[in-house]
Amino acid sequence: MNVLLHKLKEVLSAVVPVVVLVLLLHFSLTPIPGLLLGQFFIGALAMIVGLSILLFGIDLGILPFGNQMGTSFLKSNKLWFVVGVGFLLGFFINIAEPDLQVLAAQVTSVMGGFIPMALILVTVSVGTGLMLSLGITRIVKSIPLNVIFAAAYGIILVLALFSSSDMLAIGFDASGATTGALTVPLVLALSVGVAGMKKDSKSSEEDSFGLVGVMSTGAILGVLVLNLFVRTEGITGSLEAYGGSTYSLLGPFIADLPKVAWESLIALLPVVLLLILFQKMSFRLHARQYHTMLIGFLYTYIGLVVFLVGVHAGFMQVGNLIGQSLASYDNKAILVGLGFLLGMLVILTEPAVHILTQQIEDVTSGYIKRNTVLLSLSIGVALAVGLSMLRIVVPGIRLWHYLLPGYLIAVALSFVVPGLFVGIAFDSGGVASGPMTATFVLAFAQGASEAIEYADLLTDSFGVIAMVAMTPLIALQVLGLIYKIKSGKGRGE
Repeated sequence: MNVLLHKLKEVLSAVVPVVVLVLLLHFSLTPIPGLLLGQFFIGALAMIVGLSILLFGIDLGILPFGNQMGTSFLKSNKLWFVVGVGFLLGFFINIAEPDLQVLAAQVTSVMGGFIPMALILVTVSVGTGLMLSLGITRIVKSIPLNVIFAAAYGIILVLALFSSSDMLAIGFDASGATTGALTVPLVLALSVGVAGMKKDSKSSEEDSFGLVGVMSTGAILGVLVLNLFVRTEGITGSLEAYGGSTYSLLGPFIADLPKVAWESLIALLPVVLLLILFQKMSFRLHARQYHTMLIGFLYTYIGLVVFLVGVHAGFMQVGNLIGQSLASYDNKAILVGLGFLLGMLVILTEPAVHILTQQIEDVTSGYIKRNTVLLSLSIGVALAVGLSMLRIVVPGIRLWHYLLPGYLIAVALSFVVPGLFVGIAFDSGGVASGPMTATFVLAFAQGASEAIEYADLLTDSFGVIAMVAMTPLIALQVLGLIYKIKSGKGRGE
């Protein structure tokens, strides 16, 4: 019970600041209709309860499962086993990831169903599954992390030349959305489990990070490959209009519950089946430990359902409305300024960020302080959301104007920064774009794009998650460069 209360406090610190910001805007710049405001509060409450239960279930079930899988990979000494099971694990865990489900639902909704939600989920999950298996192989075979990133982003650059601007934005958004509350703990546990079995302690420390970053490149590759076969030129996007008084206060939540419950069951069931299979084949856990893990998966399912119902039925609509209202002001600097503030707010309150920063401090024995990492991340993400709003406001600025130089700088830095910082930076990029970014910030950007006449909903609103995922790559590697210069020779180099 104490653990669950601790998770509740974690999630409250993530959601409450956004709720307070909405209230301040409601009483100042952007009044919100009473029914919608009530649904927002119910949605926020559902998110708090759901995410708390989800994180509690992850601690009981997903994290121990990840550690056990990491141990199994190294014990097997068979590369085909690592690649095959790594792919299955990456595929199924990403389909169940709540952030990715939110993004996929938004893409399908905005495109009017042109690309089905299931197709987006499967495509992204195939890509992440392949890259997760490659990332595990990299740890086992001690392949340099910067070489993997240079190759992956080189292929992405080539594919981007043949991609439409909207699918490029969605692909990079998917990269951030794949690394959310469900995926990150499992992948971090998996990487620590695999790396911890290595005899070289220096190599083990470096290899504990980077797997999240490697895996997330698969989402971009998956979407860009999909775009080679499914062309979206000529597709225009639109937001669903708010129905106002035609809906009851609880109507949207009741309507959403059966659908979300079924989809979440289908998404999470394969991961449970993997646990049952490996318990019989490899784990051989004590009955009590095994049953605790199964209970953890049950909590994860319940939390996932409650969280997603809260997001879809009560939370995101307010983000849309606030974005639309602020974009209607003549002074567009208000929109950009609030974007900067929102970016700093969400990164400081993302639960997964605090998990990663604590793990960084633990793995480096206090060499890298968590507060220093948090400060670097908050500056980077604040700039990311602010620049995303600037892209919506100023015609002619395209997403690739940010992403191309950004990723070139990030990859170049990876060859001069201590190896430990490279893995930390690319993991942080995925972790930074968590539940608050995939829900409220994305909805905010979509509302702003819809309200500005010359903006395009598809090409201008999608990409904000991509920006949030990119800036930490540069911010934390610059931090690593500073550490390297100050210490003469950075730890992990």
